[in-house]
Amino acid sequence: MSQTAPAAPELPKRFYKTASFVIAEPGRFNILLDERPVRTPARNVLHVTNARVAEKIVQEWNAQEERINPQTMPLTRLANTVIDGVMANPEPVKQDLANYIETDLLFYRAEGPERLIEKQKSGWDPVVKWASDRVGNEFRSTAGVMHISQSDEALAGFWQIADRLDDPFVIAALHQLVTITGSAILGFAVLEGRLSAEAAFELSQIDEDWNIELWGEDEEAADRRRRRHADAAAAGIVLTAEE
Repeated sequence: MSQTAPAAPELPKRFYKTASFVIAEPGRFNILLDERPVRTPARNVLHVTNARVAEKIVQEWNAQEERINPQTMPLTRLANTVIDGVMANPEPVKQDLANYIETDLLFYRAEGPERLIEKQKSGWDPVVKWASDRVGNEFRSTAGVMHISQSDEALAGFWQIADRLDDPFVIAALHQLVTITGSAILGFAVLEGRLSAEAAFELSQIDEDWNIELWGEDEEAADRRRRRHADAAAAGIVLTAEE
């Protein structure tokens, strides 16, 4: 006998008229609903360290209609994660971020067909070259999925860059973008202004786009992609907020 899937929990009703933000102190912007501070799931005050990010979060809250849907608020969700889960101890997140470079998406190429190989080469090679120049040592790539070792010098150069990160919001946003794209190189390229978050996301989807071109895309897969895209864009806003 088939089982009925549990009903999704009812979304909370919108209980406020207007969202805004206030400068609580230099470098801290608290989000307000009807002049009262918003609380994270752990009951901390929702805040960010950049006015542009605060403005975008306010837009998310003001865009809510009769019900508050967290899935349409990627920046708010990211800020909640930072405040409740990263801010007290960002080091494990930094370490996980650094580990991604050893299995970066851009190092593992298709063995065929030729048109896919060329798409990866034209899209990924310039970014890998930029990263190699950035750390002062060449990153290697391979065809197939067998592990390829990177030189100790290249890894050390990357880890030094990652170790200098100290803003929990930047660390968490970068980690989010890296996990979405599967590439530390793409994430750092956004952080350092080499790529936009949109461009990084599209480069990470070359393989998926190829499969869609061959086999099509169902609605569930399309919805997952839209959510990943929105989360990547939110991370990009945080990473480029100082520009």
